[in-house]
Amino acid sequence: MNTIVNPILRGFNPDPSIIRVGDDYYLATSTFEWFPGIQIHHSRDLVHWRILPHPLNRVSQLDMLGNVNSGGVWAPCLSYDNGIFYLIYTDVKSRKGAFKDTHNYLVTATNILGPWSEPVYLNSSGFDPSLFHDESGRKWLLNMIWDHRKGRNKFGGIVIQEYSVDENKLTGPVSTIFQGTELGFTEGPHLYKRNGYYYLMIAEGGTKYEHAITMARSTSILGPYEIDPNYPMLTSYGAPDLLLQKAGHGCLVETQTGEWYLAHLCARPTVEHYCTLGRETALQKCIWDVDGWLRLECGGNRPSVEVTAPQLPIHAFKSEAEKDDFDEQQLGLQWNTLRIQPDASWLSLQERKGYLRLRGMESLSSWHRQSLVARRQQSFRFEAETQFEFEPEHFQQMAGLILYYDTDDYVYLRITHEEKMGKVLGIIQTVQGQYDELLQIEVSVPDVTPIRLKATVNREKLQFAYAIEEANWHSVGNEIDIRHLSDDAAFPLRFTGTFVGVCVQDLSGTRLHADFDYFIYREVY
Repeated sequence: MNTIVNPILRGFNPDPSIIRVGDDYYLATSTFEWFPGIQIHHSRDLVHWRILPHPLNRVSQLDMLGNVNSGGVWAPCLSYDNGIFYLIYTDVKSRKGAFKDTHNYLVTATNILGPWSEPVYLNSSGFDPSLFHDESGRKWLLNMIWDHRKGRNKFGGIVIQEYSVDENKLTGPVSTIFQGTELGFTEGPHLYKRNGYYYLMIAEGGTKYEHAITMARSTSILGPYEIDPNYPMLTSYGAPDLLLQKAGHGCLVETQTGEWYLAHLCARPTVEHYCTLGRETALQKCIWDVDGWLRLECGGNRPSVEVTAPQLPIHAFKSEAEKDDFDEQQLGLQWNTLRIQPDASWLSLQERKGYLRLRGMESLSSWHRQSLVARRQQSFRFEAETQFEFEPEHFQQMAGLILYYDTDDYVYLRITHEEKMGKVLGIIQTVQGQYDELLQIEVSVPDVTPIRLKATVNREKLQFAYAIEEANWHSVGNEIDIRHLSDDAAFPLRFTGTFVGVCVQDLSGTRLHADFDYFIYREVY
């Protein structure tokens, strides 16, 4: 019998929204400040998954210039009705302090591969929006509502409002249908209709180790909603030995064979409570009990690593190649840029065939224009390697290999120019915004010569190395503790995960470029 092994989407892939259309399963996850927006994965057996082209791939759909760290796209909701895919998402502009600026939009497509429409603005009252298609043909938008007032519950409940397809806007009254339980942090609503009941699935407990899923139901879409007497139906809280922690924020799908599966958020600590891979996606098989409540098939409310797969034909996909030689005209689907679209003003795969050319822009502190191309870390142990050419003329010009969480936390093996030594190699580390240079004496490297750089990660430890062309590798500095590259290392809470990639900075404004010949990402088991 085939088995689902969790997490099904490793590395930063949180807030899953899953649907089935015919024999195909599609699962959307949050991308926050990384461009293009929203990851959509495809499966035909719930075991094997591949990434599809991102739906939010132009600035007119998603303009994140200046968005805060862990802002951008939160908790998308993917749905399908009458030949049309609907995708709802939040673009978070600010999130610190009392207020949150959270703008909710809708795009549509007749093909999951696109093109996706220009966005329709919905509201800004809260985040985690979802769209419910009632059997009557009416459509309803749900979202949590944010209450900024002093002394109030910031998570002010789940609200619902009708959406008019003809008018492309919300219409009618806004109704609060659920206030949550004592678990608090009521968010992530999804609505389902089954056997005369409207079932409301919500995330509670916050997206840390107390995270959970609660169910409620009503015979009327507007409530009142009865809470599952055995809530939460899923949580890892209180079970620190489980491999899958932070279980919560879920979405249901029914197979064509009548089986039910719950896609949910989870995380795996690298060491202690630090999750450098970010929040991931897992699947649990579910049943409906005799009283009509959703339960895990395995019993209890704890997530399982291994789950019985549905009775469907096995459908595997081609694996991603370890090495990218940058021979294509566009970046591969594994690559992301930070906040901005990869356009010819700073990124080119054509100017020098077989190379990724990046023009240096702003610093690693910028929320605006960084010249950075990176991919998710998806394994506790991996090696990343690149070869590039870069001829800096002064200390404000830098390029190299980076492990990046956000503007406050990264580790960067970079080439720059020093007045006395010339071209040098050194390590920059920023921990919670505090800048440091880790080598007392930087490494002198020759001019006009390709340099190879490598990062070797073993759980919470990172070792950098370099080589001149095809010569042997030489370690650079000591092992570096990278626990700070995690959701759990800072306050307020962050929501992404570690990326590894290449970048260039030119703080003088002359946009000096670096040419990257290849990039290797190799997982080590």
